[in-house]
Amino acid sequence: MRTLIALGGNAMTAPDGRARPEDQIAAVGQAMEAVADLVAGGVEVVLTHGNGPQVGNLLVKNELAAHVVPPVPLDWCGAQTQGTLGFVIVSALEAALAARGVAKPVAAVVTRTLVDPGDPGFARPTKPVGRFLPADQAAAMVAHGQVWEDRGERGWRRVVASPEPLEVLDTPAVTALADAGFVVVACGGGGIPMVRETPSSAVRGVEAVVDKDLSAVLLARAVGAEQLVIATDVDHMFLHFGRADARALRRLGVAELRGHLAAGEFGGGSMAPKAEAACRFVERGGRRAVITALGRIREAVLGEAGTVVERYSEKENDRA
Repeated sequence: MRTLIALGGNAMTAPDGRARPEDQIAAVGQAMEAVADLVAGGVEVVLTHGNGPQVGNLLVKNELAAHVVPPVPLDWCGAQTQGTLGFVIVSALEAALAARGVAKPVAAVVTRTLVDPGDPGFARPTKPVGRFLPADQAAAMVAHGQVWEDRGERGWRRVVASPEPLEVLDTPAVTALADAGFVVVACGGGGIPMVRETPSSAVRGVEAVVDKDLSAVLLARAVGAEQLVIATDVDHMFLHFGRADARALRRLGVAELRGHLAAGEFGGGSMAPKAEAACRFVERGGRRAVITALGRIREAVLGEAGTVVERYSEKENDRA
């Protein structure tokens, strides 16, 4: 089946969180070994990826150089990291496929995602990005038009809009390449956020961050993927995470997962958007969604690892 695999940006760093080039190359190389095994086995794969740590690095460069050159906008940061991670992923996957004797072309597409200029997120930016700074350094960035918040003892931190993704604008190119037999890397970091002021106006980039997992749902359905695999840094989703009574979720239906979301089981952290994305994908016709660790994506695609989300739970299937 055609499967969209979403690689987490944090999962493509060293175990201690370092994001040096060599750390990212090593993590991507490990992931592409598993992807190459899947491709060699006949699975049609489309890849997307996060870019949080990578954009964070660029933002630090912006801050350090703000007195010399103007900071580049956030949509430019997204485009730059798409290009960099795209080439790292393509190179690693080509090498892994060649080692298996598989002649399969690979391509990366710099991808844009349409958002609503009237999205409430633009009026109330809440998504923290980058590092904490003392007030005087944050003031220099505010002078460049950025929004920063005082976070108490830790200092000031930049906040940006995280609008709902509406459409992956470059889907036709991605689909054409996938249908032609390419393994395609697309929609990195959720896609470069774009707005269209009127139905007839051209699109333009905006200062925002689009959730990678929610954009992955749009891309997966647009390219006809039957399965969505979200790779993160844990083997499963957990109930009561961090407590003595923590319990791994292994296989469940959408209704059950929706109930856990409504109960606030996953808080406001990175797991809640992944759970929401899994629900949306299955609700919109996908066969199943799986959330698991980066090192287990091969087993996840085969339905043998991770938290598997399907339309109905096993009990509901038994009753049916």
